[in-house]
Amino acid sequence: MVELESNKLFRDLLPGELANLRGATRELTFAPKQLIFNQGDPGDGIYFIKEGVVQISTKVGTGDSKVLSMIGEGDLFGEMAVLDSDPRSATASAHETTLVYFISRPELIQMLDRTPRLASALVREISRRLRTFNDQYVREVFEAERLQLVGRFASSIVHDLKNPLNIIGISADMACMSSSTLESRQVAKVRIRKQVERISNMVNELLEFTQGAQTNFVLAQMSYKAFLEPLVEEIQQEIALKLVKLEYVNPVPATLVRINPQRLARVFHNLIGNAADAMSGGGVIKLRFSETPREITTELEDSGKGIAPQILSHLFQAFATFGKANGTGLGLSICKKIVEDHKGRISAHNVPNGGAAFTFTLPLAAADPKSIEG
Repeated sequence: MVELESNKLFRDLLPGELANLRGATRELTFAPKQLIFNQGDPGDGIYFIKEGVVQISTKVGTGDSKVLSMIGEGDLFGEMAVLDSDPRSATASAHETTLVYFISRPELIQMLDRTPRLASALVREISRRLRTFNDQYVREVFEAERLQLVGRFASSIVHDLKNPLNIIGISADMACMSSSTLESRQVAKVRIRKQVERISNMVNELLEFTQGAQTNFVLAQMSYKAFLEPLVEEIQQEIALKLVKLEYVNPVPATLVRINPQRLARVFHNLIGNAADAMSGGGVIKLRFSETPREITTELEDSGKGIAPQILSHLFQAFATFGKANGTGLGLSICKKIVEDHKGRISAHNVPNGGAAFTFTLPLAAADPKSIEG
């Protein structure tokens, strides 16, 4: 039990000031769960807890009540509405049988005018309480953002794994049909093995991305045509059910490049998969190639609606997305990392007649990597 005179706000008051304080104070008792004041009520006075516990809560956007704090003996509450004369910003109720000291707003204002020491002590206490509340708010915001980030990250993983899992399921069904031949079972086996490897690569890349690890992988010298044509044929089978076609505007160059086939394949899977998702009614994705003495450029142009202007400038940032039911933009961030690990560049833009185009470069095997970086 905290007597009024021993409250930290009043310890430095002179005897005459304490006498005025006692004359302006009333003692009130509240039963458990009894309402002391409601959110939106006028600020009629300030309260000091003599004994018991008070729950401070507020209504959130959903209309539900959220507990902000539980305060006990020696604490004050209701001070903000008294000082600024605005309605109560929160609800106060007794958590258990509670005794409080109450000072009405007019009497408190008079005391603050007459007693500078009281005004100074009250300002310090309000500052301390605001700092405490701010620390609690920041912790809750960080926790909410962390949980939201985990949810969005999980959504991205599910989206990326959906296509290979579907292919595994279809291939397994085909292999188990009573009418399946040895040849069809062998085809199904190869498809399942490739998709399992693809999933494994996805998981490793996600771990690398989230851990910020420095990527070290082996680059093999090979023909760009030999790498890309079988990959495009494989992806075409995946997106055929979405009524999306892949078309070559010009032949794939047979130029030698230094690449990691598994990782670079992820770039094509992501870019083409995103384009197919954006064209819900079907469409065409055109592949276009050009070369310079130092690098080869690949452009993928779709016939969709294009990229929303709101997100175009930060499209390759982690979790940037707009108007897409699945995915979070993490796939494009991974594409950027893979291309840059190959010493290339990636960009995106909208085409004049509708649709989006993604362009990335790769240095030629004969080019000097340092000149490409410069």
